[in-house]
Amino acid sequence: MQSRLKTLRQLFFEVLPNTVESIRYNMPSYKVGKGYLYFAAYKKHIGFYPVYGVVDMEEEILKYRAKNTKDSLHFKHTEPLPLALIKRIIILKAGNI
Repeated sequence: MQSRLKTLRQLFFEVLPNTVESIRYNMPSYKVGKGYLYFAAYKKHIGFYPVYGVVDMEEEILKYRAKNTKDSLHFKHTEPLPLALIKRIIILKAGNI
């Protein structure tokens, strides 16, 4: 799990080298445009928040959409991280927030 979290962190800095990293809501957070994106580790998944306003990607992210939420994705530990998808979300959110 630790290596998966490190991979996500590295991805943020790869996409946005000057992003500001901090802890908000007890989660690692990254300044993306005027807002923040967060991720957190749980027993069965990594949560990625907030993911709203990505209408063009809805079909792709549907598989990861957390039940009964509009803004969170869950990446199960039993599956590879969808790094290309996460990268596209970061880029899109950086332009929209």
